[in-house]
Amino acid sequence: MADTHDVRAFARNVPMSAQKVRLVVDRIRGQEANAALDVLRFMPNAAARPVAKVLRSAIANAEENFGLSRDDLMVFKVFADEGPSRRWRRFGARGRFKPMIRRSSSVTIVLREKEQAAA
Repeated sequence: MADTHDVRAFARNVPMSAQKVRLVVDRIRGQEANAALDVLRFMPNAAARPVAKVLRSAIANAEENFGLSRDDLMVFKVFADEGPSRRWRRFGARGRFKPMIRRSSSVTIVLREKEQAAA
């Protein structure tokens, strides 16, 4: 357990609110990496696509940089934070102004090797 590697990957400025991304992210926390990919593949939420992309990137980082097997990985931490918001405008009737906030988020996934059964 002394040489445990935390493998991380993140995506910045994902063009949807962190609240929507957190609904997806909460479903895969603590699962095995392959099982989490399967869950994300069949989720109807639009946020599942960028989260799956970050998870695939984290798995690739683990395989290439640390030589870990994809079957031994589990999602240790995963969170979605708020990114930069930008003000947008839409013009309404009678010369009015309809402000909108276009929110973004950043997704971070940390993978860790599963605990081996005590022999």
